[in-house]
Amino acid sequence: MTTLLALDTATEACSVALLHEGRVLGRYEVIPRVHAQRVLPMVQELLGEAGIALSAVDAIAFGRGPGAFTGVRIAVGVVQGLAFALERPVLPVSNLALLAQRAHREQGVGQVAAAIDARMDEVYWGCYRLEAGEMRLAGAEAVLPPEQVELPRLATGDWFGAGTGWGHAGRMPVVPAAVDASLLPDARDLLTLAGFAWQRGEGVPAEQAQPIYLRDKVATPKGAR
Repeated sequence: MTTLLALDTATEACSVALLHEGRVLGRYEVIPRVHAQRVLPMVQELLGEAGIALSAVDAIAFGRGPGAFTGVRIAVGVVQGLAFALERPVLPVSNLALLAQRAHREQGVGQVAAAIDARMDEVYWGCYRLEAGEMRLAGAEAVLPPEQVELPRLATGDWFGAGTGWGHAGRMPVVPAAVDASLLPDARDLLTLAGFAWQRGEGVPAEQAQPIYLRDKVATPKGAR
């Protein structure tokens, strides 16, 4: 059976999950600015609980953004280091998709408008629909002011709003049936999405573990813009 390791540090939450012999183990902590210190110890805790060595992992999944610049870079750095050392493929997964998958797992919803607070008076935005157990993107992910968010063309039925971007709900033209603005990505849902990607043969070499920020020039000093 496939053994997958997943980790995410793109938001305030730091989480790690492991799929081994059909069993899912996880660690989830909301620890802003402490991700770099905690993520590898969390990996070791899960491996110890499962009673396996890191070399038993077949592939490593990670939240590739969008999210906090530093947080996404931490995940990419850790995953590349592990994957290069193990010579294992990586599975990059959208953090907006993780939010949608978590909303489905916890709330049973099938249509999710995922939003992460992008600072600078913008939100990261993506709409997802459930297909055969997997939350799949409907349209495109974007970073934009709250006033410009919209559902996919010809959208019908109820939508669930998930993520910190919904803290701007009063400025959004989209009115979902329910909202959880406190929801953060969880590596357990990353495992679910990575499992689908793995079955489709979407693993890529470690050097292709790249961050997705959506916002151009996110790291450019203001004076250079």
